[in-house]
Amino acid sequence: MTQLPGLLDTEAIRKDFPLLDRVVHDGKKIVYLDNAATSQKPRQVLDALNAYYERYNANVHRGVHVLAEEATALYEGARDKVAAFINAPSRDEVIFTKNASESLNLVANMLGWADEPYRVDRETEIVISEMEHHSNIVPWQLLSQRTGAKLKWFGLTDDGRLDLSNIDEIITEKTKIVSFTLVSNLLGTVNPVETIIRRAQEVGALVCIDASQAAPHMVLDVQALQADFVAFTGHKMCGPTGIGVLWGRQELLEDLPPFLGGGEMIETVSMHSSTYAPAPHKFEAGTPPIAQAVGLGAAVDYLSSIGMENIAAHEHAITEYAVQRLLEVPDLRIIGPSTAEDRGATISFTLGDIHPHDVGQVLDEQGIAVRVGHHCARPVCLRYGIPATTRASFYLYSTPGEVDALVEGLEHVRNFFG
Repeated sequence: MTQLPGLLDTEAIRKDFPLLDRVVHDGKKIVYLDNAATSQKPRQVLDALNAYYERYNANVHRGVHVLAEEATALYEGARDKVAAFINAPSRDEVIFTKNASESLNLVANMLGWADEPYRVDRETEIVISEMEHHSNIVPWQLLSQRTGAKLKWFGLTDDGRLDLSNIDEIITEKTKIVSFTLVSNLLGTVNPVETIIRRAQEVGALVCIDASQAAPHMVLDVQALQADFVAFTGHKMCGPTGIGVLWGRQELLEDLPPFLGGGEMIETVSMHSSTYAPAPHKFEAGTPPIAQAVGLGAAVDYLSSIGMENIAAHEHAITEYAVQRLLEVPDLRIIGPSTAEDRGATISFTLGDIHPHDVGQVLDEQGIAVRVGHHCARPVCLRYGIPATTRASFYLYSTPGEVDALVEGLEHVRNFFG
């Protein structure tokens, strides 16, 4: 068995994840390498979800009976856990959404409806990057179309990094919002946050960071980032689907208008007008994802018990080994950085002229789960002149043996297609 420095005790960790014992396709034990799409869930999260529905199920905040009070405590307790996990100055800066896409749409719509000095209109500019997931492209396209604002973006270098050579021309005095990913979901690139934020602050622009591929894998400190908004999702970090997070600076959340209207987000309502509750409830209209928030809280507890620094070190070792092994495969081309430095635990590649969907199907027959396609980042594929990629993505329970299985599987793919 391959031994690498910095690895976690994956044998112990994997015992917490029931699905990793699943057998598929003629008795093959599953090799799960699709963590950038969604992670597996430990028993601790599954137990928390079951316990909520079996013992505490009730709507939150307004009830005075014991179940409502207990459910409210669990829901708001999850907010406390998330706030601590990201080092938020205040728990009231943590807004629960259904996913990162909703979090990013929330920011875009707040700015579209805001008064000065935050309003985005035809006199202003929005800046994103060519690297973004569609969830951080389409909301800004919609806002641009609705307001007349100009949409601009950073391009990509040949080695899969942001081209910041013209940063002063992209981020100008007209820029109102700069929104970019901390870690690319296709390329794996970790972006130079400080450089971009420094320029945005020079011109007084707000900064929104998509941390969906960062929060599960590294220490996420919103105070150290110095962004104005940070979005991420629960299901990629051992939590359930249906729960996302938007963190925003307190003063901004106080000044900006809500996106959704309904129950809970109000203070008073008459037939003529309404006033709104303070943040975070101002942005959480209707019955929230209660069980999902409880599950996310359990996931935060689980990750914190292992330590995000330890998880990051483990993934760096696995990724470094994976890059090394994959570059040994004939005709394989890594799309993005070809070293483990400044990259996350996600590697996308092509294999000669074999279509990624064919690669994925043959790997699946061997029990190896990878992702194929453009990974909701089609502009990246267009930039590099490829129809799609095969993507292998790792997590705290990934092992060197699974990397070896992937490489052996790719050799089988090559033989299968001659």
